[in-house]
Amino acid sequence: MKKITIATVKSFIKKNTESLFINVKSRFDGMTDGIEDRNGGFQKIRKATQFHERTMGYDGINFTSSTKNWCEHYEDDLYKGFRVDNCCGCFIVAILKRT
Repeated sequence: MKKITIATVKSFIKKNTESLFINVKSRFDGMTDGIEDRNGGFQKIRKATQFHERTMGYDGINFTSSTKNWCEHYEDDLYKGFRVDNCCGCFIVAILKRT
């Protein structure tokens, strides 16, 4: 099996922008100075108000450059894509499975 890298996940995001969903499992919160659980379930991905390379211009995405981004395949009954964990939290980007 091919190793999953940030480039793999970014390529997946770029190729599937129109049909991409995101589930933010946890994210850094400056008010508590730590990672807090979130789980609103999968939602259609939205453009962010500002473009940053680490977010690729989308709400919920947050790659880090100074620490490790741990990536793995994700699949459930409805979605398939990638899960990314890092010091900023955890998110899943996925597309609907074709039935």
